[in-house]
Amino acid sequence: MALSSPFGVTATTTAAADTTSRSSWCMNSLRSTLPSLPPLPASSIRFPHSPSSSSSRTLRISRSKPRALLPSFTGLAPLHPLFLSGSSSSEFTGFDHCFTIIDNGGRVSAMRHGRRVPKLNRPPDQRRALIRGLTTQLLKYGRIKTTRARASAIRKYVDKMITLAKDGSLHKRRQALGFIYEKQIVHALFAEVPERYGERNGGYTRIIRTLPRRGDNAPMAFIELV
Repeated sequence: MALSSPFGVTATTTAAADTTSRSSWCMNSLRSTLPSLPPLPASSIRFPHSPSSSSSRTLRISRSKPRALLPSFTGLAPLHPLFLSGSSSSEFTGFDHCFTIIDNGGRVSAMRHGRRVPKLNRPPDQRRALIRGLTTQLLKYGRIKTTRARASAIRKYVDKMITLAKDGSLHKRRQALGFIYEKQIVHALFAEVPERYGERNGGYTRIIRTLPRRGDNAPMAFIELV
């Protein structure tokens, strides 16, 4: 059977050869018929499927590694990860540089409105009981050893008790009895304070720093009556 190809060449094929040519293509023969093209990173070339069909197939040749459509998400990681490998860049050892740091030691904290007394790591009722107990012990013994934070917290309460004792009225005595745990200390305080601190206007206590506490290295101090 004689056929005329679209390139102007007459060929005689059998039925078996015609079936084989339709079912498979030789890539070398196809590439030889194409004109030379400049190298492209990714090209799309169309080839005719068969002389008798109008449809076409697309052969995609990829010669380079495809690029990612979106960059990788780094989140809160530093912009320059190479800074983490150096020993001199200690500020890039975590994610702390991504947040706003405030001088009081916390992250993005609010102002301290109305917080006149340190919390001392206790709820309000336990904190008041601790302050009352330390004030009672200081007025009883005249000198105690405690942490610097607690010494600074009870200082104004001790001064207030001495100020109440200098007044000496019944109302002030009852106020002192409502704060100090032991009644004998209150009566002794009201009896001795007018003579001892009669001419002193404030500043009834003194804080002396000492060595840190063994174990947790907490800063310690002595607080005593002047």
